[in-house]
Amino acid sequence: MPVQQPSCADGAEGNLESAFILRMKVSLNWLREFLDIDKKPEEIADILTSLGLEVEGWERVSPSPVDLERVLTGKVIACARIPKSDHLSAIQVDVGDGQLRSIVCGAPNVAEGQCVLVALPGARVLGKDGQPFEISERRVRGVLSQGMICAEDELGLGSDHSGILVLPEETPLGLTAAEYLGLRTDVVFEIGLTPNRADATSHLGVASDLLAWIRYRENPNAQLRMPNFLPDWPEGLGSYAVSIENTQACQRYIALLIRNVCVQDSPTWLQQRLLALGQRPINNIVDITNYVRLELGHPLHAFDASRIGGNGLRVMTLPEGTPFITLDGERRQLSAEDLMICDAAGHPLCIAGVFGGAESGVTDQTTDILLECASFHPTWIRRTMLRHGLRTDAAWTFEKGVDPNGCLRAMKRAATLVLELAGGQVASSITDLYPVLRHPARVPVTYAYVRALSGAHLSAHTIERILTALDIGIEDKNDVGFTAVVPTNKPDVTRPADVVEEILRIYGLDEIPVPTLMRTSIEATRHPTREYVRRCLADYLAANGFLECMSLSLTQSAYYTGPRALLPLPHEQLVFVHNTANQGLDCMRPTLLFSALENARHNQSHQHYSLRLFEFGKVYRAPLNENSESEHLSLLLCGAHSPESWQPAPKEQADFYTLKAYVDNLLKRIGLSCSQETALIQEAPFRCAARYQLGHQTVATFGEVAPALVRAFDLRGPVFYAELHFDALWQAATNHKVLYIEPSKFPSVRRDLALILDHSVTFAQVRQVAFDTEKKLLQEVNLFDVFEDEQKIGPGKKSYAISFLFESTERTLQSKEIDAIMQRLQEAFEQQLRAIIRK
Repeated sequence: MPVQQPSCADGAEGNLESAFILRMKVSLNWLREFLDIDKKPEEIADILTSLGLEVEGWERVSPSPVDLERVLTGKVIACARIPKSDHLSAIQVDVGDGQLRSIVCGAPNVAEGQCVLVALPGARVLGKDGQPFEISERRVRGVLSQGMICAEDELGLGSDHSGILVLPEETPLGLTAAEYLGLRTDVVFEIGLTPNRADATSHLGVASDLLAWIRYRENPNAQLRMPNFLPDWPEGLGSYAVSIENTQACQRYIALLIRNVCVQDSPTWLQQRLLALGQRPINNIVDITNYVRLELGHPLHAFDASRIGGNGLRVMTLPEGTPFITLDGERRQLSAEDLMICDAAGHPLCIAGVFGGAESGVTDQTTDILLECASFHPTWIRRTMLRHGLRTDAAWTFEKGVDPNGCLRAMKRAATLVLELAGGQVASSITDLYPVLRHPARVPVTYAYVRALSGAHLSAHTIERILTALDIGIEDKNDVGFTAVVPTNKPDVTRPADVVEEILRIYGLDEIPVPTLMRTSIEATRHPTREYVRRCLADYLAANGFLECMSLSLTQSAYYTGPRALLPLPHEQLVFVHNTANQGLDCMRPTLLFSALENARHNQSHQHYSLRLFEFGKVYRAPLNENSESEHLSLLLCGAHSPESWQPAPKEQADFYTLKAYVDNLLKRIGLSCSQETALIQEAPFRCAARYQLGHQTVATFGEVAPALVRAFDLRGPVFYAELHFDALWQAATNHKVLYIEPSKFPSVRRDLALILDHSVTFAQVRQVAFDTEKKLLQEVNLFDVFEDEQKIGPGKKSYAISFLFESTERTLQSKEIDAIMQRLQEAFEQQLRAIIRK
């Protein structure tokens, strides 16, 4: 899983992700700022999971690699230079326990009367190389040292090593460094957020769910503690000019101008909070926008106001192909469906809700900023995000849905933090454009429906308590039901079933009683089961050195259509999909071949040239009906026949017959053998191949991949490929009857025969003629030699050396009997195959 990076609002500076965020990190310390919850982390994890916020894991996060609990505030009582040393001093320190400790210190700024941070023996601090080491009592220049007075970098709080940290004179003694600095060990939960939980994309959202649980189960009067806002907003200031030219894509837009800010590093507490959640601190302005998104669930963006042409913004789309350079330095071609934030002249500044531009971001030289907080339509954001491959935290939040009625609160919170941490003055009134007001959804629900769907006999009082705990209003209440007034931060709660789900999240699925009587039907399963057959085949292949692959069912239609098609198929046979995430993968695969070749290319590009690969997968053909989707099994072989060894191998390279042996053995493994074998010459996608059939059903096609295909994928050839119809194999396996035949007590007889045949005659034909001629005693027919020589046997001819095995379960076979059968076989070969018997 890619490491999570800091978020971007519609362009917060330089924070990209290479994959969708599937997990959200939540700080326990942050949750406790919203509400009182005195429970252990494991208990909170269980509660969150029961609320539908599945906790996939949690970890303790320390604000520093140093053990700050063993570093105490102390006071230098005495300080004297050590003789014959130009920088070491003997210090007497009091850490508030009534005991003076002797410490040798080399800092140039240490002096009597200072308040300092003292690492006691046993504490782990950082050395000059950044690696932790443990403090111990020792003698330096004959003076006992019982600890260390620490510099900033030794505590992991910064990079300054010019001297020790000197604290204010009034600092109490004996405080731990964690207490003094306000740094606490945190617990960070990883929550698997489902797509319908737009209300839980922030700490406020998660805290609201916990509050509902507490209100229902412990304290009905519990309340949230909301973050601080400016008590008074300046009045009489003009608003910043903003226009929304696409009200479908932009549902609300708020802007605020702040001048004379100081862009610098964020304070330690803010950096530590972001780092604990996997966010990289950038500067105080950008960090505030990320902080508010994590806190309230609303992405924000800060523009450098001096770079906005015309002192105004336009929310609009631009013509197809308009060039735009994003914060990562990439030059991108915009789509006519990309919502953009532009200046008054229509010059693009950032991709709305997704990523910022290189020309308008906040830098160290920025003094005036324009804060933006908006609500963009999820569909517009998702399409733009996927179109440009810009998967940012802000886009992920907008994709789930942002409550437009929470934008103003987020703007005021961000502005308050900017004024606290970066200074400046508010230079405009709040510009707030809200074209279509979003109202709470009203969902009629009956008590009978709640009870029937939930499986629990919930009283009207219980239902009302839970809804009240969730801040879902109740109107039009009567004996039958009520109307639920759903807050706008829950956009997915639109139906009675959604309201029941909200009720059950708080009531608890574990509280639903299990019926005393349960009815079920028994379904007869065919034997062997589909999974059993699949496992048998997979185990055989794995035991023979094959590696299993898993590939996408989506593929490129360019493989099958167009002037450069590698395996031309009629357009109407392909199942096309509208894939906005990757327009190249625009159809469902009709064969596993190209998945196998792509896997081979990937492996060979990493210098793995001898491959044995297999894959179980679905293939798809149009028109769509019950036969459109089927499961196949693919095999791919190339390179060496056997692993490198000191023992001589039977042959150096894998070939057609290597693959054929594996296919035959797979069939035997599930008790099958092909009833018909057909040779295929120059039939796409093979140079030469064979087809196996059981009755009229094709079960396998295998052979050498055509050289043109091998070259197209830049592979080292030859490459051998087989595709087995797993559905057909499973059906045949379920119809296969296992019969016991007692082994013969009588000896078998072998006879050999050499036949000169036309080159077009196959061994399968010879074998078929043999069994048609002698159906009772003939048990096996085997080809053990092939000879070709135009001078000795003539052009277009070949010689087969074939063995025949005869056996009877009733008696010992006589030579005369076998001679007669061999005579009939020779006559059949001569008449039906025009064979010449070599004598």
